[in-house]
Amino acid sequence: MPYTQRDPSTRAPPLPQNACATHSSGQTYQELKLECQQKETLFEDCDFPASDSSLFYSEKPPVSFVWKRPGEIVKDPQFILGGATRTDICQGDLGDCWLLAAIASLTLNEKVLARVVPLNQDFGPGYAGIFHFQFWQYNEWLDVVIDDRLPTFRDRLVFLHSADLNEFWSALMEKAYAKLNGSYEALKGGSSIEAMEDFTGGVGETFEVKKAPKNFYELLQRALKRGSMVGCSIDISNAAESEARTPTGLIKGHAYSVTDIDEVNYQGQTVRLIRVRNPWGQVEWNGAWSDNSSEWDSLSPSEKQQLHHTALDDGEFWMKFEDFLSHFDKVEICNLTPDALEDNAAHKWEVSIHQGSWVRGATAGGCRNFIETFWTNPQFMLQLTEKDEDQDECTFVAALMQKNRRKLRQLGAALLTIGYVIYEVFLRRTPFSKLGLSRCAEIPSPRTFLKCAGWRKLIYNVWKDRFLKTGFMFYREMDGNVNIDLPEVPEPTQPQEETEEEKQFRDLFKQISGPASQLIKMIDLIRILDSLLAECMLFIGNGKLEFNEFKIFWDNLKKWISLYLHFDSDQCGTMSSHELRLALKAAGFQLNNHLLQLIVLRYADDQQQIEFDDFLNCLIRLENASRVFQALCVENRDFINLQINEFICLSMNI
Repeated sequence: MPYTQRDPSTRAPPLPQNACATHSSGQTYQELKLECQQKETLFEDCDFPASDSSLFYSEKPPVSFVWKRPGEIVKDPQFILGGATRTDICQGDLGDCWLLAAIASLTLNEKVLARVVPLNQDFGPGYAGIFHFQFWQYNEWLDVVIDDRLPTFRDRLVFLHSADLNEFWSALMEKAYAKLNGSYEALKGGSSIEAMEDFTGGVGETFEVKKAPKNFYELLQRALKRGSMVGCSIDISNAAESEARTPTGLIKGHAYSVTDIDEVNYQGQTVRLIRVRNPWGQVEWNGAWSDNSSEWDSLSPSEKQQLHHTALDDGEFWMKFEDFLSHFDKVEICNLTPDALEDNAAHKWEVSIHQGSWVRGATAGGCRNFIETFWTNPQFMLQLTEKDEDQDECTFVAALMQKNRRKLRQLGAALLTIGYVIYEVFLRRTPFSKLGLSRCAEIPSPRTFLKCAGWRKLIYNVWKDRFLKTGFMFYREMDGNVNIDLPEVPEPTQPQEETEEEKQFRDLFKQISGPASQLIKMIDLIRILDSLLAECMLFIGNGKLEFNEFKIFWDNLKKWISLYLHFDSDQCGTMSSHELRLALKAAGFQLNNHLLQLIVLRYADDQQQIEFDDFLNCLIRLENASRVFQALCVENRDFINLQINEFICLSMNI
């Protein structure tokens, strides 16, 4: 069934305002506005001042911009005039067509638009020079407050503006998004899917058109029917092609939005059409089914009306679907989550979100090219329990997003490269080892690791992992529970029952402790270990060891030396942080990713290598902490109760 666009002049009721306030004062939009009204002043945003620092961070404005309020630009400013529509988005002197294409798609969904652009804002009675917009960032909605001072040159807006010069919602929204990301310059260059996700909290997926599935038309049709936002673009092979106009009127390296898809009967045959919009508000496709092409002459007025066909240079045009496939290279779809969909929307999604981090040397194992460490990456189990409606398959979308990279551009941060691999496995609770993962059947999926978050050169990268499913879904991280498997402390052996080896060991103990003492002082033990093993810092009780404690420690030491030599696989004298994971498990310490990350951050050097003394230090701390916990925990319980003085005593002695 063809997707029919809803009349943009009708509005859905606003959603509950439960977004988090972000202004540095801690005040909400309503509180700030009331304060300005009471003082009879216009709001000035100290967090995003009307200065060059809010414009650019790496350059100076090419001309002297003047910040003006809408009332200083036109006589009768309006927030929204005749409904917020895609024709309100015209690009200015900023390379943010990706953002504008997403805003154009946003106007097609009234409910989502009302969330991002809260209603009841205007320049009428009660006007205080303050506006607010809501954006989704990493699993929460943020309410971004701005003043309405906008950069102008010769009394014209420099950046995004509406085709109607009296309308300002789109220009103010661009300013709010620039504030969210640090500056206007931070909005240069990007992918429409990024903005679509920030407007909706949805999950994006990208298709290479030339490799698109056979049912791509139906896929796009379903996406638009369920309210998804859709964008498209043409690739460039070099920087010189950026925003170059082709003979067909299309622009390379430029973000477009897909606004409709439909079918018509043309000369006795069904023709599939798709409608695309250029955020410039002009420059259109000039081929078949373009605004003034002869194909429209054979359609009746009612058919033209159904397709909302107009012969205006407004940047929007229809084209044959086969021509679309021939000329465009990439399509991006943002699938909306349940809270952004209409109550009667078809095929609602279920969403699961996981926030975590990669730490170099611990849980940043690289891509499949690094098979020795790839298995140490975070692993997740996804179980799909319901088939799609009228289908014999389950549909899900997986997406990764790196946090705050655009905002950190001014500090030199860049997008890093990440990706994931999907396997079909039997249900399990523990993560796969290197060998186990190599035996799994990989599900065909995009293998390219893209610069959308970060694998390479990763030190401490925070990320968000989301799964979207059209039905019930069971999802969790396969990060094994912390499990300590230590042997029972042996009972002391009576002198008369000692073996010959134990008698020799007792003689060594007496040599170290001296004939008049039955205890080895800490300093004497460190001196002995220094001569044998190099520097070693130990944390043992009151600083003295009796014979049985010394024997237990010595037995552990021999075991730990053996482990270190075994897992130092290349015999280089140090252990890699990934080898440490295996060595700790062999020593009886099954740790989760969070603990492994902390251990690597504490004990590994800049090259992610572990010296032997650090290895010993780590094991002694783990052993002591585990023994104390086992002694204090209630039987069959996974936790202990401590008073503050007990906790401090333990933390000082472990």
